[in-house]
Amino acid sequence: MQALIASLSSVTLAEIGDKTQLLTLFLATRFASKNAIIMAILLATLINHGISAYFGLWLSSLLPANGQTWLVGLSFIAVGFWLLIPDKEDDDENKLFKYGAFITSFILFSLAEIGDKTQVATVILGANFPQTLQVVIGSTLGMLLANLPMIYAGNYLMQRINLDKSRRLACALFLLLGLATIGLPMLKI
Repeated sequence: MQALIASLSSVTLAEIGDKTQLLTLFLATRFASKNAIIMAILLATLINHGISAYFGLWLSSLLPANGQTWLVGLSFIAVGFWLLIPDKEDDDENKLFKYGAFITSFILFSLAEIGDKTQVATVILGANFPQTLQVVIGSTLGMLLANLPMIYAGNYLMQRINLDKSRRLACALFLLLGLATIGLPMLKI
């Protein structure tokens, strides 16, 4: 259960103000079929985060336990700082709109997730927890938790949420998580 909760919370935090969250808002304003967008995000995330979690599990088999702790801790710290860098918007979307809400959303979301903060976080979580299915479920739920509000109330939320403050808070939480990951084993608690 710890893997599921850690994945859910980490990915939800990493997704705040991320390009895929902004992409979700854009898709929701472009297409009327909210369910098609949700299903596309769900499928794209399951595929991407499934591969990422198993990749993390494989990576963890290559490192000694102490090396894994440092890698995971430093990776959380790196993701924390990465959260402070605003994402750039891509402009290649217009060509895909002719394929409808599901196909367009699936393709754009899949491409946007490659090398994204949440993908990196899922690799880290996969390396940290051997319960890969829980990591995939938690990270997928985290993506949905962060993106569903953008589909249904995106314009309203964008006017009221300070993305810069949200990114700084998420950064601080990832830094604390990274430091705790490295520091707690040293304290032998």
